[in-house]
Amino acid sequence: MTRSRTRRPADRRTHGHLNAYGRHGYGYGYGTVDETAARHPYRAQRRDRRRERRMQRRHGRHMGVLPIVFGAFVGLVILGGILTWVLVRLVPFLLLALVAVGVFKLARRSARRRRAVDHGPAVAAPRRSGAESWAIAKADFDRLRVEYSAHECDPMQVLRRPALSDVSVPSTARFVDAFAEAQSLDTDTHPGAPYDTTFTVAVAKARRAWQAACDAADRIRLSNVPEHERGSIERVLKLLTTARDSDSEHERLAAYARARSELDRLDRAGIVHLPRTARAAIDEAARGALPS
Repeated sequence: MTRSRTRRPADRRTHGHLNAYGRHGYGYGYGTVDETAARHPYRAQRRDRRRERRMQRRHGRHMGVLPIVFGAFVGLVILGGILTWVLVRLVPFLLLALVAVGVFKLARRSARRRRAVDHGPAVAAPRRSGAESWAIAKADFDRLRVEYSAHECDPMQVLRRPALSDVSVPSTARFVDAFAEAQSLDTDTHPGAPYDTTFTVAVAKARRAWQAACDAADRIRLSNVPEHERGSIERVLKLLTTARDSDSEHERLAAYARARSELDRLDRAGIVHLPRTARAAIDEAARGALPS
């Protein structure tokens, strides 16, 4: 018995035999597609199922990416709209803030230039000896004592600026403490180091406190006095002005008497406390002779 020669794949392709899965060569037998499908129907079904799964994976991949891209685009559009609305709402406030900052910077720059023009170039002050500094501080303290005494002895000044004689006002209390400290260090002759430096520092502190107290009293004026009593203070000021400027002794004495009576009432009510020196000045003026 003669064994037939097995056909090679090239010979089979020459005679029209194909792989069961076409030209890819995945099948297990050779033959035409129709013959293979007829002899092995499950292989054709498996081939169709594989093709369907491959097509589903291919189209499903694109269908999964498109919703993500579309959602991201919609989110960006919504976010851009929100930011635009917020910026439109905040633009007026931002412009006002920029204008305010610009005005503040310009004002500060102009103030610096004015200060530089007023003061001129900085020049180092000559160094003074301890005795010279003490003498200057001594003269300044004497002037300060005269200014303070002039206020305390003038009832009209006290009534116009009552806060400068009221130690319950913080600025006045600080001045009284600083003045007392400088006065305790005041001497008729140069005390020598280091007391001269201590006195100079105390006088400078008292001068600053006096200026601050005067500024505060000018701002306060009669604001601490009840409204229904401000008219009483104005009447006392008019009476004192009349008594000072009148040429009639009777009118002058009557004005001083009414002024003292009104001041006593205000002092008992705790509204205005006239210093003893100011009250003594009123009494002395009431007892004095007519001006020549």
